[in-house]
Amino acid sequence: MYNEILVPTDGSAAAGTATETALDLAQRFDASLHAITVVELDEPPADVESEVAEEGTQRGEKTLATLRNQAADVGVSATTHVIETADPVHQTIIDYARDHDVDLIVMGTHGRTGLNRLVLGSVTERTLRTSPVPVLTVHEDTTLDSDFETVLVPTDGSDAANVAANHGITIAEATDAAMHVIHVVDLTAVSGEFGSAEVLTALEEAGQQAVDDVIHRAEDAGLRSVEASILSGTPARAILDYAEERDIDLIVMGTHGRTGLERYLLGSVTEKIVRVADVPVLTVSLPEKQ
Repeated sequence: MYNEILVPTDGSAAAGTATETALDLAQRFDASLHAITVVELDEPPADVESEVAEEGTQRGEKTLATLRNQAADVGVSATTHVIETADPVHQTIIDYARDHDVDLIVMGTHGRTGLNRLVLGSVTERTLRTSPVPVLTVHEDTTLDSDFETVLVPTDGSDAANVAANHGITIAEATDAAMHVIHVVDLTAVSGEFGSAEVLTALEEAGQQAVDDVIHRAEDAGLRSVEASILSGTPARAILDYAEERDIDLIVMGTHGRTGLERYLLGSVTEKIVRVADVPVLTVSLPEKQ
């Protein structure tokens, strides 16, 4: 399933949780672990830059030494690097992933702020938006047990959702987890529309088709359990409520790209789920065009 797992770390509590999760997954899938600390070089005077870089490198080496010990304790092969660069941190992470054939990046998110909203660190957020490699995000108080039993795959029938569904099926197959497939009919899409009953029916039928497509693929893969539901409401809220009510261990979702100013934007629903979900979220992007 996974052969090369990358965990970027800055020594924070969130990164520590990501490290625990990455080590657990590396054990589960007999994968090699890559851990990097990126020291971002700004443009201060040369003598100051040298001092800042040296301090960041020393902190990074200390963090990675601890990680190497953790990996050795659980029998995981770990390669570690401190990378000093003037490039953006998220781009350095992605470049490393490409160069080392990484097939999963594990990253932490920061803690709760007002209105019970989780704010992603800017590096995590930018990595999610641009990574061609699946990215698993974990909150600093939530780890992913490698023995997870339930995987939730929301789908809208889009190409991005289908890629994510295929990935979710592979995970469920590899872990013998039960799979839940849902589609949420967005009621705000038909609010106030003339003939909204007809529109709602059409949306429900399209959602059922999207769910059925995933179910057929899951059944072909021989998953032990597949449960499907058509829900209605606000998509993000419905997905979060379903995950909580069914004690879901992992949510797998696709990203879709509206490009502009060289920026890759997460779909608003996916972004909301990543920020607020109480369980780890795996985001999967469309394959890069060759």
